[in-house]
Amino acid sequence: MDAQKMETLETPNKILFIQTAFLGDAILSLPAVEVLKLKFPNSFLSVLCMPITREVFANSPFVDETIVFDKRNIHKSFFALLKFAKVIRNKNFDRIYSAHRSFRTSILVLLSEVMETFGFSNSSFSFVYKNLVEYNQHHHEVQRNVSLVSFPDEIENWRVLPKVKIDQKVKTKIEEILRDFQGKKKIVIAPGSIWTTKRYPSEKYSKIVKILDDLNFQIFLIGSNSDRELCESIKNKKENIVNFAGDFSFIETVELMSNCDLLISNDSAPTHMGMCASIPVLTIYCSTVPDFGFYPYNEFSEHISLNGLSCKPCGIHGHQECPLDHFKCGNDLDEELIIAKALEILNRREKYS
Repeated sequence: MDAQKMETLETPNKILFIQTAFLGDAILSLPAVEVLKLKFPNSFLSVLCMPITREVFANSPFVDETIVFDKRNIHKSFFALLKFAKVIRNKNFDRIYSAHRSFRTSILVLLSEVMETFGFSNSSFSFVYKNLVEYNQHHHEVQRNVSLVSFPDEIENWRVLPKVKIDQKVKTKIEEILRDFQGKKKIVIAPGSIWTTKRYPSEKYSKIVKILDDLNFQIFLIGSNSDRELCESIKNKKENIVNFAGDFSFIETVELMSNCDLLISNDSAPTHMGMCASIPVLTIYCSTVPDFGFYPYNEFSEHISLNGLSCKPCGIHGHQECPLDHFKCGNDLDEELIIAKALEILNRREKYS
């Protein structure tokens, strides 16, 4: 083992892992957090995150402390950033790993005055980091994150599933809710996304829901409060279909999923929640593609996408409206194909489980 690797392996007492992106990115950081904690089991591991993702990291069995960075509100100004950097500096971290690549994060790392820092090669102000790791656009996001906290010869088995703790109170709550839905296979559908061109058309979801309901599946629609109206339109007054949008926290939603048989989702955070729940996931890609590295990789999971469009993908995050005004990537993806793929997954899971 070379001297540089020996030096890096010296056990740090306090580690800070930074991920201040949105929910899906936070979930896909959990495997890296696990790898980091297992690598340095005696270290105190803190995670810097946004308020909306604190629940994700606070329920990781590998995180000792969460530090909330409210970059869109109370820590938005440069003066507030300076004050927050002082808080981080006073915690005397031995090492920082930053999965977030923004200018603001790099400034925070610089002001922390920590000597041993790790960041991605495409980070803004990448010169801030003492150790740079290549951000490989052809890898899965989990593989990229694991590479940040590992040596190259340690990342072959990167397919670590994101893990969260579920306390008994949450388990009891979901168990009581599901008592009224015994005897049917349960399918969770998450039709929302903050990006319009990532959303499979609601009228097509309505057809999927109707057919699956006619096939005697119990359908649960989930999402945030902002998805409630969308889910209600998809439900289309069918009494057997339950709209849970806005009803559950992140952890409660994961527990709900873990008691169901399949999740159908857009290319959005619920896909990664399904991996936390170890439930088969069918991810629908409209304007984005699996090659971006955000597909589900747990057992029996699949994805479906309309290939052959010259305009697809039109951006890594999607858009609020189709740039070409036709949205063929969603409109031309036949809902019958999605139903067939969903039934295939369910049959395969029943056969081999």
